[in-house]
Amino acid sequence: MTGVYQMSQRLPNDASVSATASEQAIQAAEELALVLAAKAGDRAAFGRLAQLYQRPCASVALRLLGSTHDASELVQDALLKAYRSLPQLNQSERFGPWLMRIVTNLALNFRRSRVRRQALSLEQTAGGTESGEGEDLRSSLPGREMDAPERPLTSAELGVAIQQALDDLPEKQRLALVMFAIEKMPQKDVAEVLECSVEAVKWHVFMARKQIRKQLAGYF
Repeated sequence: MTGVYQMSQRLPNDASVSATASEQAIQAAEELALVLAAKAGDRAAFGRLAQLYQRPCASVALRLLGSTHDASELVQDALLKAYRSLPQLNQSERFGPWLMRIVTNLALNFRRSRVRRQALSLEQTAGGTESGEGEDLRSSLPGREMDAPERPLTSAELGVAIQQALDDLPEKQRLALVMFAIEKMPQKDVAEVLECSVEAVKWHVFMARKQIRKQLAGYF
């Protein structure tokens, strides 16, 4: 009898499930009303939408860029682009995934641009190797102190290692993992952002987790 009671405590009853579904339906209706008002030119309505999505957009951008400053600026650019592109949103009820796609596309473009800038910077620095500047640069790259396995990682170092593991993932694996496993977005929304099937999302998340476990194995 006790076991049945404990199980009933863990499982949601029909009333709670119904209440949750009702709340979600109300929230969806309220959001749709805001989107329709914003598309009609109501800036205050779009401002409310921006408030609703500021945190999840910033969180995804931060995971993809690794910089709070860059993530904050990118989210502002994404919201501005979304406001200007509202007439192109055909499915008004899908505002969230549509906005997240804008955020992820801008973030990926930013990352590619940053890689090109870093490559150019390294090429310019390589010109000073005869004076020892190139060697100084290599010795200052992050990760050198982590080569000693006897020294345990601090929480900050572990955070850097995790972020690096995320950065090393293929783009779709990284995006799927961040949005589904970290930001808890529904798989169908992630699939919409990535323009793939739900099964593909599951596969990307599986492969991403496998790769991160492999990359961080030496730290635990």
